[in-house]
Amino acid sequence: MRNSAFIIVLHRLRVPFLVLILSYTVAMIGLLVIDGIDLNGEKYQMSIFDAFYFVTYTATTIGFGETPFEFTYSQRIWVTFVVYLSVLGWFYSIGTIIGLIQDQQFQTELSRGMFKRQINGLKQKYIIVLGYNYTTSEIIKKAIKNQIRVVVIEQDENRVNNLKMESFTPIVPVLKADAFSPISLELAGINSIYCKAIVTLFEDDSLNLRVAITSKLLNKHILIASKSTTQSHSDNLKNLGVEIVKNPFEINASHIKMAIVAPNLLRVERWAQKLGKLSLPITEFPKGKYIVSGYGRLGHHIATMLSSLKIDATFIDIDNLSLTNIAQNKNIKLVIGDSDDREILLQSGIESASTIIIGTDNDTENLSILAAAKQLNKNIITVVRENDVEDFSIFKNAGIDYLFMPQKTLIHQISNAILNPLTNRFNDIIHKQSEEWATKLVTNLITQINDDPLIVNLHINRDEAPQLYQAIDNKQIVKLSLLKTSLRDKKSTNNLIVLLVLKSDGSEILLPPLEYALEKDDQILCALDSNAQEDMEYIAQNMYEFQYAFNN
Repeated sequence: MRNSAFIIVLHRLRVPFLVLILSYTVAMIGLLVIDGIDLNGEKYQMSIFDAFYFVTYTATTIGFGETPFEFTYSQRIWVTFVVYLSVLGWFYSIGTIIGLIQDQQFQTELSRGMFKRQINGLKQKYIIVLGYNYTTSEIIKKAIKNQIRVVVIEQDENRVNNLKMESFTPIVPVLKADAFSPISLELAGINSIYCKAIVTLFEDDSLNLRVAITSKLLNKHILIASKSTTQSHSDNLKNLGVEIVKNPFEINASHIKMAIVAPNLLRVERWAQKLGKLSLPITEFPKGKYIVSGYGRLGHHIATMLSSLKIDATFIDIDNLSLTNIAQNKNIKLVIGDSDDREILLQSGIESASTIIIGTDNDTENLSILAAAKQLNKNIITVVRENDVEDFSIFKNAGIDYLFMPQKTLIHQISNAILNPLTNRFNDIIHKQSEEWATKLVTNLITQINDDPLIVNLHINRDEAPQLYQAIDNKQIVKLSLLKTSLRDKKSTNNLIVLLVLKSDGSEILLPPLEYALEKDDQILCALDSNAQEDMEYIAQNMYEFQYAFNN
């Protein structure tokens, strides 16, 4: 009951209650002592009940008259005193109650109690999101769309009110508190069997690390999705056992690298995350000279990436300290100055450059650099970072070849990792594949299915695939080819390509052969159309459909 609203009420209203009790007691004693006159003109003593009844409606100024008989002057004099005494007592008590209702601590405890009841009432899978902003708001929407409930902890009252104004359906419980507090995490249900994961995406890496440490101490089995912007923090998080660590700057640098050497690989990854069809064009970057504006956290990853490709690059940064970080890289040059200065751009070789990557953390500066670069080299490929994510973006009208937003990158990566872990595993694996492999996969997906196949996970267990599980348990050999069986025409097969099989021991089989024999607890990632999805689900769950497919 520590710090509960009930304790606060008892503490704050203790004196008002005593004042009311004392005023009622004094008033009743006077009425009991003073003699009255009945209808026969004889003296009588008022009963305790009559005294309490009269004081009750007199103190609240209702006024039903004199009871049980007409009062004497002595009684009326006393009642006059009682009226002022009791009304003043009520005024004091009501004022204290109003002050209590407006008290911030009391309101906090009421909200905390309501939040606790909401968490106790959650009987389905949910995730805990720490902090509320544009990034986490989009993750909340994606989670709700995937039938996953969300609980939010946010310290800023304005952001709490903004979340409530969103009117999410179903409702998103929110607790106004420090996100890294153990008490807050316990109130949010970190130890609940329904809690699936915790999402911590603070700008401060140390806060994310602190949350990870606290969460793992409270529940060592909890899944944590965290943001990291430096390699050292990423290593620390992984050492703690944090399963999902995403660095938006590293990811964006990786995407630029794929756009240079493996555009089809980037096309497959974007399709897997439902960011575009396989037929959508991908901007292919040349391997000529590169100019990069800004050598911060993003610039560091871009420098490492360009160096690995042995691409000649010049970085422009206003900070002299960048010289010490970049001096060891022979393929990288650094020019000190403002990137939107024409002389600095000319000094960097803008006229002969094939591509410019503009990656500062200031959108106004990025647009200014873009305009200056295009004036000096009309044919240059432009890669620009947008920091402020809004519904309307002027960057879209700036004629940019490749626009990237670290916030949106984080949204897609974290959402995919939590809501579609097998797809996330697939994306991590394909980064090791070649452009030729990706080109062949894209061709097969488009020709055998369509340019935007569905992606479906199938877990061989008693819940999702009871018929397949039972057959394997009975020592029957169930091959992957069974999932392609058409229930409409046994002589034909459905449009389905198995992308990945994740075995129970954690090993992976990328693009497994159709002759692969399924095992219990295998997780299968498939690309298919709606007809194939329907038939596959029937085969996995319906006894008669399974027998039809298995025997044919």
